[in-house]
Amino acid sequence: MLSSAPTVSPLKQHVSVLGAGAWGTALACAAHAHAPTLLWARDAKLVHTINTQHASPRYLPGIQLPDALTCTASLLQALEHAQQGVAPGLLILGVPLAGLRALCEQVAAQLTEKKPHLAGIIYTCKGLEADSALLPSEIAHAGLKALDQFPTAVLSGPSFALEVARGLPVALTIASQAPALRQAAIDALHGGNIRVYTSSDVLGVEVGGALKNIMAIACGVGDGLGMGANARAALITRGLAEMTRFGEALGAQAATFAGLTGLGDLVLTATGDLSRNRQVGLAIGRGQALDTLLASGLTAEGARCARAVRQRAQALGIEMPITEAVCNVLFEGVKPLEAVTRLLSRVATTE
Repeated sequence: MLSSAPTVSPLKQHVSVLGAGAWGTALACAAHAHAPTLLWARDAKLVHTINTQHASPRYLPGIQLPDALTCTASLLQALEHAQQGVAPGLLILGVPLAGLRALCEQVAAQLTEKKPHLAGIIYTCKGLEADSALLPSEIAHAGLKALDQFPTAVLSGPSFALEVARGLPVALTIASQAPALRQAAIDALHGGNIRVYTSSDVLGVEVGGALKNIMAIACGVGDGLGMGANARAALITRGLAEMTRFGEALGAQAATFAGLTGLGDLVLTATGDLSRNRQVGLAIGRGQALDTLLASGLTAEGARCARAVRQRAQALGIEMPITEAVCNVLFEGVKPLEAVTRLLSRVATTE
C-alpha cells in the first residue's frame, strides 16, 4: 500500500489525473508521492468516497488510498490545479479509449482561453477506436486540435493497476516526440517501486499496447481449450511477430516490440491472472459466448478493438492470422477449436 507523501516543495510540478478508474487512481497514488496531485472523476459519489473513505472499493478493492490524495468532480478545478506549480504541470488522462476523444475535446475547450502552464498531456489508454480504427495518438490529435503543437505522450507497459496501487514494482515506458514532456513524466512518476523508461516511438508503444490484448484473448482461448503450454508459447511468439508486422507497416520501430510495451506487456496480459483479456479468452475457450460475458460485466479492450485492427491491417495489405482467428470466434460464430484448426493448417513458411 502506498503511504501518504512527504511535504513537497512548492517548486514541484503539479499533476492532475483525469479519470478515477483503477488505472487513473493507481497513477494518482504514484504521482502523489512526488508532486501535488489531484484526481478528477465524473461520478460525484466516487469523489465523495475517495475524499471521505480514502478508498475506491469498486476499482481498487482492498486498497487504502493516501489520506492527502483528493478527488474533484470539477474538470476546471483539475485543469487549474495542474497549472499552479512553478514548473509546468502535467495532465494524465486515465480514461479508457472509448472516452478519450470526448475528454480531449473538453480539455481543449477549457484551455484555449490562455496559454496553458503545462509540460503536456499524457494519455494511458490502449487499443484502436472501434468505428475509426484510429490509434490513441490520432484520436488525441483530433480532439486537441485547438491546442495545435501542444506536446502529448503515451504511458504504457506491463502493469496491473491493483499491483501498482499496492506499491509493487513496475516498469513503464513514456513515449513522446517532446523530450521535455518525457522528463516531466519521469519527474512525476519515476522512483520507489516505479521505473520509467523513455521512447520516441509513439506508434510502436501504442501498437504494442493495443494488439497484445487481442493476442491475450487468443492465449486465453487456447488455455480454455486445454491446448497446453507449448501452444501458449507459440501463440505468444507468433503474436509478437504479428504485432511487429502491423507496427512496422504503420511506421513503428521493430525494436520497440522487444521491449516493455511489446513483449513485456504481451507476456503479462497473456499469462497474468488479473488480465481481463485473458479471462475473456479462457471463458470463450470453455464454451461461453461473448454476449454472455459482456452482459455479466466482464469487458476487455481486445474484444473492442479486434475488428478495428483487422480493418486497418486489410487496408495496409498485411496478414494477421491470429487477429483474424480472434475475430472469427468473437463475432462470426466460428467455434474456438475450428479457429485453432485453421491456424494450424496454414501453409508452412519461414519464421
